[in-house]
Amino acid sequence: MKKSLSVFLLMTIQLLMANVSLPYIFSDNMVLQRNSKIPVWGFASPHEKVLVSFKNQTKSTVADQNGNWKVDLDQEKEGGPFTLTIKGNNEIVFKNVLVGDVWLCSGQSNMEWALSSSEGYKEELNQKEFPIIRHIKVERKINSLPQNNLAKTEWNVANASNIGDFSAVAYFFAKKMYHERQVPIGIINSSWGGTVIEAWIPKNAFEQSPYFKEMIANMPQIDIESLQQKNFEAKTVFFEKKLNAKIADFNQEQFLSADYNASVLKDLYVPKAWEQQGFEGLDGVAWVRKTIVLSEEDLTGNAVLYLGKIDDEDLTYFNGKLVGQMKQWSDDRIYTIPKEILKKGENIIAVKVNDTGGGGGLWSNDDEVKLVTAQKSIPLAGNWKFAVEKIYAAINQNEFPSLIYNTMIHPIEDFRISGMLWYQGESNAERAYEYNQSFPLLINSWRQRFGENLPFYFVQLATFNTKGDSNEGCDWCEVRDAQLNTTKMKNTGMVVTTDVGNPNDIHPRNKKTVGERLANLALNNGLKSPIYQKSTVKGNKITISFNTKEKLISKNNEILKGFEIAGNDQKFYPAKAEIKKNKIVVTCEKVSNPVAVRYGWKGDDSEINLFTEKGLPIAPFRTDSFKLSTENKKYQFELK
Repeated sequence: MKKSLSVFLLMTIQLLMANVSLPYIFSDNMVLQRNSKIPVWGFASPHEKVLVSFKNQTKSTVADQNGNWKVDLDQEKEGGPFTLTIKGNNEIVFKNVLVGDVWLCSGQSNMEWALSSSEGYKEELNQKEFPIIRHIKVERKINSLPQNNLAKTEWNVANASNIGDFSAVAYFFAKKMYHERQVPIGIINSSWGGTVIEAWIPKNAFEQSPYFKEMIANMPQIDIESLQQKNFEAKTVFFEKKLNAKIADFNQEQFLSADYNASVLKDLYVPKAWEQQGFEGLDGVAWVRKTIVLSEEDLTGNAVLYLGKIDDEDLTYFNGKLVGQMKQWSDDRIYTIPKEILKKGENIIAVKVNDTGGGGGLWSNDDEVKLVTAQKSIPLAGNWKFAVEKIYAAINQNEFPSLIYNTMIHPIEDFRISGMLWYQGESNAERAYEYNQSFPLLINSWRQRFGENLPFYFVQLATFNTKGDSNEGCDWCEVRDAQLNTTKMKNTGMVVTTDVGNPNDIHPRNKKTVGERLANLALNNGLKSPIYQKSTVKGNKITISFNTKEKLISKNNEILKGFEIAGNDQKFYPAKAEIKKNKIVVTCEKVSNPVAVRYGWKGDDSEINLFTEKGLPIAPFRTDSFKLSTENKKYQFELK
């Protein structure tokens, strides 16, 4: 009986191996790139003959000894729908296939952001006829080695039932492109919120980079399971040494008890992510605890506990009683504490945090963390006691280089495209200056794989209320500066979004303007934001020129805002700026011998108002080469 079962299983496996198959980038409803050879590839039994038929052409090949095969179909003009047929020992037919323009759209959350959560979604649902757009969402996955297939996914036709799941930026880009060119548009949405750029860059690109080659030399060439185990073991040793405690010894009941000796625990500042306090790479379950003293008057009514935002999930206890829990990392925690739980004298606040990736812990502003009693408001910002209950073995997508590239870009490198769209940079703000190295490296490495001369269009970081300015240093501005510098690369273009951001939301909801401005770059219709070109110093004035002949204006005819000027002391002062002969003349009474001008050098630069007559904002810039605040911050990883 056992022998018969074994033979049956073997025959089944052999039969499955004999079936020709294709990567998941191929499916019904897909778009193939027009006016270009069309690669079609897949897997079969070794030496299996494969026929590929599309429209009026049929090509054949034989799988190699590893079962891999590939054919290049001749180029086709736009049109459809057609069928794509692949025959081996079995037959696969892909239906409703179009030929048009395909764009790879990538980056972090602002590219991933769904249309259903964006402004204008309801209006899009009410269209009488949807444009011919197809969208495929590459599913999130990581691996330490390059993979030959995506996680399972498929192409979708734009209609009222599914456009809400489309990337909003990509959708509005595609819609404008279709209406202007009247050809089908395919969107490959390979994006992942909260990711750093290094995760999207191939390993051999780092190896060929003089700047990064020393860093990448330490990356082990092993499978993801082995890497996870090595990393977990190293993390356990590393964090236990920092904590001076065994993680396995943690006891929740003891930790919540008023009798627990918390003085032996390490201090952690709250609110501030623990990754910024020496616990980089800590994903798992951790606790913070604080003792406060209440008076008799504080007990006369309920209290309200404000903890701000917690990344990712929390269970919050007051004197050992569960008083609240939430799962959304971006939501404020506000919990009512019944007066029956309050005690005169010492009271214990304890928060259990489950961090599944990225930042971890309480992370709002100091004034958002407090306890408000019937009598007073008690600030809670400061040192809390810190303990770790569990470390997750799984590797975070940002922990090592190339993890996302290996699974979400490498498997589709042979798929022909028109170009690439990119919206990322927020997660690299701490290493903003290094973005001058990593961003061009990503562009060049992707072009080596998808096409040397392909256009690469990207979005400059939008307005956001981050800390810093020209004198203190501002990492958000320094990312924008690196992005501006990248426009010097051939066939690139940058969308400026200072006027459509939201100072209080890192995910501004106006994605339509962003997508349409990207489309303007692709259409090469002249609608693009001018960028700084050069400056001339004469006496107490600096004159700024831009790479445009379009008329510059002050929006709403207000005085120009956001300009600053500095002398040799490198101290910047607010400056007066005027438009003269389509240039900007900048002066300041406090700086008689100016050497530098900056414009829009704040995270929240929504006040800046220099525009073209056609309504496009001028990109923030600096004329100086002063040392920036992030110049010494470098990407690194280690098996901790």
